[in-house]
Amino acid sequence: MKLENCFGTETVEFKSTLAELDKGIVSLTAMLNKSGTGTVYFGVRNDGEILGLDGTIGQETIRKIGTRIAESVRPAVVPKIYFEEHGGKTIIVVELSGRNKPYSASGEYRIRIGSENRKLEPDLLGELFFSNSQAMLDNIEAMNQELSFTELKQLYLIKGLTIDDATFARNMGLLTKNGTYNYLADILSDNNNCSIKVVRFKGTDKQEMISRNEYGYHCLLIAMKQAYDYVAALDEVRVDLKAGQKRKETPLFDLECFDEAWTNACLHNRWVKNIPPAIYIFSDRIEIVSTGGLPFDFSKEEFFAGISHPVNPSLQKIMGQLDPVEQTGHGVPKIISVYGTKAFEIADNHITVTLPFAFEPSMNQTFYDGLSTTHATVLKTIKNSPTLRIEDIARLSGIGRTRTAQIISDLKSNGRIERVGGNRTGYWNVK
Repeated sequence: MKLENCFGTETVEFKSTLAELDKGIVSLTAMLNKSGTGTVYFGVRNDGEILGLDGTIGQETIRKIGTRIAESVRPAVVPKIYFEEHGGKTIIVVELSGRNKPYSASGEYRIRIGSENRKLEPDLLGELFFSNSQAMLDNIEAMNQELSFTELKQLYLIKGLTIDDATFARNMGLLTKNGTYNYLADILSDNNNCSIKVVRFKGTDKQEMISRNEYGYHCLLIAMKQAYDYVAALDEVRVDLKAGQKRKETPLFDLECFDEAWTNACLHNRWVKNIPPAIYIFSDRIEIVSTGGLPFDFSKEEFFAGISHPVNPSLQKIMGQLDPVEQTGHGVPKIISVYGTKAFEIADNHITVTLPFAFEPSMNQTFYDGLSTTHATVLKTIKNSPTLRIEDIARLSGIGRTRTAQIISDLKSNGRIERVGGNRTGYWNVK
């Protein structure tokens, strides 16, 4: 007779006898370090065949198992220990759960990888320690305690959300357990030392720099948007008009993929290392670099599958409320669908996402400063799809057709756009 529904090697292990109790405890702590939960069945063979436990077992047996766990496991956990009967055979089940990583058994730290309990070396142990959210942004005290949040509060008000000044910091998770501002508060405050760099290079390497822009020293969410807008302004569309063929529009790069990569870089960056994410623009590609590799208890397979594993849960909560990030985990699969897994370089200390250009760019930016909101909306719509007709531009912009036609006339008069080709087969060139 075999146990049913026990197939998960990452969270389940079988031991034939209680003589393997110490090995079972090691496995339990390894599972805790990986998944936050683990179960060991005593009296069951490796293949799930139920053997039962020999000799007299009872409540004293459970007490001894509990005592041994209390002596061995640090930090302390409260186990769940119980009997199960299967076809007249008795087995003992031990369950542990906890999120106060890292856990050790008799001073030894291990992590569960498949069915193996892999030993944690000191440097990797540090990574596991920082994967514990309580040791990250939430509970690390900010060096600067004179913080204000006017910009962050304004973002909530723009979304139509109600805030209470008296409880804002506490409700947003900006305070440590001691009531002081934490690291999360620092990077979201009006004045901080966080600077995001967007650097353009002349060729395909970093030998010659064209420009260096810094966005930051204020609320991270504002700096994120400023950096995004700068890169979005570089995106251009090439229109191919060939006789007898349908017009083809090709963007320089997929803007949605860039948005996902940039948002993820900011969300999952190891901010406690004081190295912000960065954007590097070359003649043939964009690179988005974030500090810190994958969490130690997270595999590449899980990452590529889009499984959510937030490095900074409190930051994810705020970004989710303000819409810079959806908690669906579709960002990585979206990038893979367009550029493949080769777009990702995952190292121990950084993750780089590379978006290659579809053609040689002009790198002329489209700026919207000085335009009214409606004029800027129409210009952005035209830039994203330069072969659209006026009625389509009006529909996508949410502006009436007559008003859209007038705005297009204004943009032509101001030299912002020009018409290339006829009304039926031509396109708009955004300058």
